[in-house]
Amino acid sequence: MLNVLWLQSGGCGGCSMSLLCADTTDFHGQLRDAGIKLLWHPSLSLESGSEVIEMLNGVLDGSVRVDALCVEGSLLRGPNGSGRFHVMAGTGIPMIHWVTRLAAKAHHVVAIGSCAAWGGITAGGDNPTDACGLQYDDDRPGGLLGAAFRSASGLPVINVAGCPTHPGWVVDTLMALAAYSLAQADLDTLGRPRFYADQLVHHGCTRNEYYEFKASAEKPSDLGCMMEHMGCKGTQAHADCNTRLWNGEGSCTRGGYACISCTEPGFQEPGHPFHQTPKIAGIPIGLPTDMPKAWFVALASLSKSATPRRVKLNATADHVVVAPAARKTRLK
Repeated sequence: MLNVLWLQSGGCGGCSMSLLCADTTDFHGQLRDAGIKLLWHPSLSLESGSEVIEMLNGVLDGSVRVDALCVEGSLLRGPNGSGRFHVMAGTGIPMIHWVTRLAAKAHHVVAIGSCAAWGGITAGGDNPTDACGLQYDDDRPGGLLGAAFRSASGLPVINVAGCPTHPGWVVDTLMALAAYSLAQADLDTLGRPRFYADQLVHHGCTRNEYYEFKASAEKPSDLGCMMEHMGCKGTQAHADCNTRLWNGEGSCTRGGYACISCTEPGFQEPGHPFHQTPKIAGIPIGLPTDMPKAWFVALASLSKSATPRRVKLNATADHVVVAPAARKTRLK
């Protein structure tokens, strides 16, 4: 049985809200059947106050086993490194001290969401609370626990990044840990589980025909590709949002919103409005990461010259204006 302790630090609680949308009619039953025991979660557990403090002290003295310490929200180190911007109620002890001590006892440490992974939204702007991730400070290794930290399992912090995380990413990560099937090789270079981080949001996007012909949307309601003008980073963002749909139905791009690459460090400070694509000489800065820019420019020029009228017209409409032609075919 995988004992999971879930703490919330400096965040909005959105990852917990997302977790409630897990694709199951019996959330606790799904965990139980997978061999996962939720020792405590601030929103999903009945215990509170002195009961929780007693359990946490039990972890520290070794009488309570924690296999996976899950932390949601960034770690608030301020003011002046004291951590007293966030003190755990009833203890007088800063959350960063609790997390550091509990992490030393846990077999695995899991960052739930981009705030816990990199600092995320909470670390945006001037970052007055000195927020950071568990093992990263934005894209710089370090964070609260330090770059050299390894849990008792020998793994670094497992970063289930996203803002919020997809509930499937969280549940699948915990299931993999319960089955002893998550090793160092199953994490990417930023410590994210590769089962979702080896994918791109671009994969499975319903706008891919428009992308292929570089037929671009010009306003939010348009059907076309949102990369050229509307800030979409789906060709660069590591996540399987368009093949593992949210609530079994949608994704940001399917809902008409550009991908802002929320699984990546620094997404909260892109240096431009989220809904705009920065360009140099008319060429988007954010091109696919695994294609030379010169190739992309040449391909885009060729694609635009070959764009079917149907695709061009539909790209700047909020509904299908021209349907694909129905022609007799001989399938062999």
